[in-house]
Amino acid sequence: MPDGRHTEIRPPARPFRRRPRALAAAGLLGVLLATGACGASSDSGSLSDSKAAPPQAAGAAAESADRSSGKAGSAPAPGSAVAVHVIRTATLYVEVESVPKAVSAARGVAEAAGGLVAEETTERVDDTHDASHLVLRVPQARYDEVLRDLAGAGKLVSRTSNAKDVTGQVVDVESRIATQRASVARVRDLMDKAEKLTDVVTLEGELSSRQAALESLLAQQESLKDRTTLATVTLELSEPEADAGDPDGETGFLDALGGGWDAFVTMLRWIMVAVGATAPFLATAAVLVLLWRLLRRRPARRSTASPEATKTAEAPPAP
Repeated sequence: MPDGRHTEIRPPARPFRRRPRALAAAGLLGVLLATGACGASSDSGSLSDSKAAPPQAAGAAAESADRSSGKAGSAPAPGSAVAVHVIRTATLYVEVESVPKAVSAARGVAEAAGGLVAEETTERVDDTHDASHLVLRVPQARYDEVLRDLAGAGKLVSRTSNAKDVTGQVVDVESRIATQRASVARVRDLMDKAEKLTDVVTLEGELSSRQAALESLLAQQESLKDRTTLATVTLELSEPEADAGDPDGETGFLDALGGGWDAFVTMLRWIMVAVGATAPFLATAAVLVLLWRLLRRRPARRSTASPEATKTAEAPPAP
């Protein structure tokens, strides 16, 4: 400068403005790297925890998943058509002229309809007439036809029928069977991957329990299928207790004669029974009376014989 003063030259301020921006970018990059590292460590930790989890925990998780899937699968999808399952039963009381013939005819009706006789009991009542108890299983499609044929075999005394809708129960059992099968498959998969003996023993007990539950559900399904496929008809057959007499209810000569003969035979039977019951006592009494008479006659003979002997002794001898 011309005045000779010393002036200080300052650097431009632009470099100082660029430094804060660089520091902010570096800090943001560090935060992003730290966040990614934490996420990776948490993912790896969860993966390692899931791999190191014991089979019991895996089985419990599979069971909870089974329950949730069973609840979700128990409800049918909206708009889907569900088959109706109905259990039909009926009871018929029929009076027939001949029970053996009626039993044979009922067996033929059931077999012609594609069914069978599940139970049969025949007995004689009061030694006068027969009675029979039959349980028939017939297809649902021929149910009404079979009832008409059985009721027409004689005089229908009474008839009772019942229909029970078990569609919801059938759907629920099917859903539970599917869930239980998936559960058994999961436990078997865990058994294949288990390495410790204690884990294998625990999983075997769990597998046995789940298989038993599955077999119980399969038995329920089979029972429902049998009862919804075949209807059950209980047939009671009996003969009239007595033949019909006169239309006016009057008693004829032959009826009176038969009744009198029955009364006479009954009286003779009771007399014979009375004689047989008192015979030992009568025989004992007769023996006692006979002995008493014999003992009574002996003193009388002695008394009559003694005076004659004295007279003979006192009489003088003949000249």
